[in-house]
Amino acid sequence: MAERRARTRWIAGVDIGGTNLRVGLVPFAGGRPVAVSSAPTCAARGPAAVVEEVVSMLRMVIAEVGRANVAGVGIGAPGPLDRSRGVVLETPNLGWHDVPLVDMIASPIGLPVILDNDANCFAFGEWWLGAGRGAERLIGVTLGTGIGGGIILGGAPYRGASDAAGEVGHMSVDYSGRRCACGSRGCVEAYASGSAITARAAEGIARGADSALAAAVGDPAGITAEMVCKAAAAGDGFATLMIDETARLIGVAISNLIHLLNPDVVVIGGGVAGAGELLFAPLRDEVKHRAFRSAARACRIVQAERPATAGLVGAAGVFKLTVHGNV
Repeated sequence: MAERRARTRWIAGVDIGGTNLRVGLVPFAGGRPVAVSSAPTCAARGPAAVVEEVVSMLRMVIAEVGRANVAGVGIGAPGPLDRSRGVVLETPNLGWHDVPLVDMIASPIGLPVILDNDANCFAFGEWWLGAGRGAERLIGVTLGTGIGGGIILGGAPYRGASDAAGEVGHMSVDYSGRRCACGSRGCVEAYASGSAITARAAEGIARGADSALAAAVGDPAGITAEMVCKAAAAGDGFATLMIDETARLIGVAISNLIHLLNPDVVVIGGGVAGAGELLFAPLRDEVKHRAFRSAARACRIVQAERPATAGLVGAAGVFKLTVHGNV
């Protein structure tokens, strides 16, 4: 195995998420990633410490095949970004501002580095090697600590005029609603992200909702989105209502996207998508009742095929597309 890896050309992919960092090697020709490693993001330590961890992880995976066999590094990071300068302009969920991420990684690693939005990378990974293979028009949605979105049109990410296209999480579903980390109100991220589900569940328990979640932790502040999903799967009425409401809010946002872009497929990933049909059934139902019938029928809404690695696979794919013109 080691000898075969040493004869293969690779691209290193990096996925910087609000909760976890993932790094791995993707065959230049495409295929299953290898040497995948993960670590907590620990955003509270600040960008320098997070980047130091990423560099350490990259060095370890690159050493497995030899630097001469690695074409470069693709990085997916939350935005907004300035891709041309390789700078993370602002990340509400990490608290970063004007971080020169490409320079901070390229200098110690000594390889070419390409930066793109993490949700763009997720969408591209699912288009290239996942649930949306070959779709002409694909939208990817990540339901994690925050909510991200990526748009793939004609085999390439659509980034918009300032690299800010596809910010699904900051589409408003209630113009006077909950305050979002971005500073606006009523963003779908403020209701349906993992952190928002946690906050809404804690609020409900504090108001006296009858749920096994209260007994599970004793303190509403200890509830997590994963716990809510597991409680819903076990038949807890309050948790089921929480997931149903979350699904329908996401369905509203996806209906808007379907009306705007008329996609072939919407691929949904991230930790919250792990709720499976408890989430997808009411979500699809909401889209069915809101979107134009012809557009809804033309669009498959599917769970990610590579939920853990689509981001790093897509980051590697974006590197190849940017540097070599195709995947």
